Amino acid sequence: MPNHPSGHPDALGPVTEGVPKKLQATRLSKPGVVEYAAPPKPEFSFALKPADIAKHLNRFVIGQREAKKVLSVALCDHFQHVRMTLEGNAAPFYQKQNVLLLGPTGVGKTHLIRSAAELIGVPFVKADATKFSETGYVGGDVDDLVRDLVRRAGGDVKKAEHGIIYLDEVDKLATRGESGGRDVSGRGVQTNLLKLMEDGDVPVVSPNDVTGQLQNAMSAMRGSDAAQPETINTRHILFIVSGAFSGVDQIIKRRLASAVISLAKIERLNVDQIIAQIATSDLIAYGLEPEFIGRLPVRVACHGLDTDDLFDVLRKSESSLIHQYERAFAAYGIKCEFKDDGLRRLAELASTEHTGARGLMTVCERVFRDFKFKLPGSRVKRFAVSARLVAAPALELRRLTRSVC
Repeated sequence: MPNHPSGHPDALGPVTEGVPKKLQATRLSKPGVVEYAAPPKPEFSFALKPADIAKHLNRFVIGQREAKKVLSVALCDHFQHVRMTLEGNAAPFYQKQNVLLLGPTGVGKTHLIRSAAELIGVPFVKADATKFSETGYVGGDVDDLVRDLVRRAGGDVKKAEHGIIYLDEVDKLATRGESGGRDVSGRGVQTNLLKLMEDGDVPVVSPNDVTGQLQNAMSAMRGSDAAQPETINTRHILFIVSGAFSGVDQIIKRRLASAVISLAKIERLNVDQIIAQIATSDLIAYGLEPEFIGRLPVRVACHGLDTDDLFDVLRKSESSLIHQYERAFAAYGIKCEFKDDGLRRLAELASTEHTGARGLMTVCERVFRDFKFKLPGSRVKRFAVSARLVAAPALELRRLTRSVC
């Protein structure tokens, strides 16, 4: 007896028998005929390599070479996994590579993540950990982070399920140790984040959002949103958290000292070198829960910015602050030209602020405040920002306005 696919002796065999191969993937519309359709195209595509991401980040963020390398590899591993899963190559035991970024304020942590998300083309949400509470009634609910992704994706739940959530100031969730303490809600927020950071389902409409629930019910009654999922799954959402972790260097020093490392050798290390050696035990001693830290397997420390770094931020970064000031003066028909010695002096002043690249805004605002007030409407159509102008802005402004009178 011939081997029939259906097991019935009178079966006609495969419906594609005798059909050219190039037509076998075409959907057949005749009733009663089994339909053979081409596999659907994945809704998410990703073809970047780690070097591509690092090259893109170099355009906007100065320095942080190790952070760029680690972040680029983690992003590629994650989104290549997402792409392969959607193409049918599932990996059921894959461990998501959520990232922990450490470093002082103003070193480019947020800029790194936002620039990478824009390159990849996925929704991106940033929030501060300090706004959340354990219950969600006072402060925010951590589930709102996922719902924000849906809003950033224009209501497209499937697109939001491939996004990036960036949670800053996560060190403020520490509940004991060198952090100075925080109420028990910090521990509760860490616990609530656990299910999101691995594989959880979040209602698209918050249970506490009465208006949203009513709108959802009315839409369902009309049948207009019948295909809209009620929940968003976090399996393919990448979580990146960061914090300054002030004082963690002292915890690391104590651990290194107990490991029979020469005290003189430890003292020769600067803060950046010490933080680069952070371990899980240090983060637990700082006050974060072991389960929470365990879901952040990729960890990298960003170094502080010195004068040379700040100078390069002004001169080389495509998102340099000087473009903002050039644009502001150009709006009044005034050409502002930045000289290298002027940029160097701005960087030197900003380094004394100890707030990283944010110090550049503080210094520039102080230097150019009177220029932005008095030059619009004057006869001045051009001026150069030199070291002399940065050192004595009021004197240079008077000289500049008198020269055109």
